[in-house]
Amino acid sequence: MPLAEIRSRIAAALRRAGRPADAVTLVAVSKVQPLERIEAVLAAGQRVFGENRVQEAEGKWPPLRARFPGTELHLVGPLQSNKLARALELFDAIHSLDRDSLARRLAVAVQARGACPTLFVQVNTGREPQKAGVDPDGLGALLAACRASYDLPVFGLMAIPPADEDPAPHFALLAELAVRHGLAGLSMGMSGDFETAIAHGATHVRIGSALFGERATP
Repeated sequence: MPLAEIRSRIAAALRRAGRPADAVTLVAVSKVQPLERIEAVLAAGQRVFGENRVQEAEGKWPPLRARFPGTELHLVGPLQSNKLARALELFDAIHSLDRDSLARRLAVAVQARGACPTLFVQVNTGREPQKAGVDPDGLGALLAACRASYDLPVFGLMAIPPADEDPAPHFALLAELAVRHGLAGLSMGMSGDFETAIAHGATHVRIGSALFGERATP
């Protein structure tokens, strides 16, 4: 689907929700996509992209960013502690902070670097054992540690609803948690449900296959 069509659908969803036209950032999820597809979306004017893995992003984005100034890169997949330093060099935002041990190590790395990316805490709204994210009941403690113990400026929350459930209640829960904890950012909504997410207050939607086509085999 062309970038213009995705942007048009985002704009229409914002109008239906009575929200400002600039209230949502489109994160084009380019993981395991062929370089020519990414270059085409860059050439069309998109400047915010999401990647799942540090190593993959490291291999393709430095030369692309040199050619397309002003490009932002967001880590939307899990972050391993041993890749923190490399992640901080590459990414402008991290959407997958989900545990105290990672927050502690991230704080040390941020202090050493002298700069912090935009941070989202990932919440496991479906309480799925196989999925990353802090349990909703544990979110308050993690945020308190980030703020009081680690001096990490968390901007918002991220969630990936269960694939076999209506995403709307999960988006509503994430929005409620953000309000409760005084957070402005809501990273929620993907190719199949981003309009529903916008209706529930999403500030960042992560769109891959609807924009690029089906993913290539890694």
